[in-house]
Amino acid sequence: MEIKPTLKVINQKAVKGGEGVIPQQNFKRLVGCPEVPTDRIRVGFASYEPGAIEELHWHPIEAFYYVLSGHATVRDYEGNEYEVEAGSAIYAPAGIAGAHEWEVKEGLTLLAVRATTESDRKLQFTVDKKTKRSYIDLDDLVKREGVSFKSHY
Repeated sequence: MEIKPTLKVINQKAVKGGEGVIPQQNFKRLVGCPEVPTDRIRVGFASYEPGAIEELHWHPIEAFYYVLSGHATVRDYEGNEYEVEAGSAIYAPAGIAGAHEWEVKEGLTLLAVRATTESDRKLQFTVDKKTKRSYIDLDDLVKREGVSFKSHY
């Protein structure tokens, strides 16, 4: 019997990055993308410039972040603040109760893990902190391939 190895080794320095969800973020897709397909997960390398703010938002899937370097304040749906730095792990359950906001104090790098490779499930909904209404801009829907997709029911 012949077994062909399927192990993939990716050097993030060799991966071309692009603008993330805000202009002050650079995002590199490591696995769970067309270049390195996976069954169920997507992992990316994100870097933020000092002073960057990613507004309060939530995802329809679980998200996990592991801080590699830098410092930021993370806020939850109620405004509770958590200081994060290298070695911090952040778990955001799916849904608005897992909403979070990033305020980057010094350049921040982290691994971002999503529990799916389906583009339409990687959507990010912004939360208006005053009204608590959540929304997604049409441009973001288009960018994340969420204009039309297969039903999950």
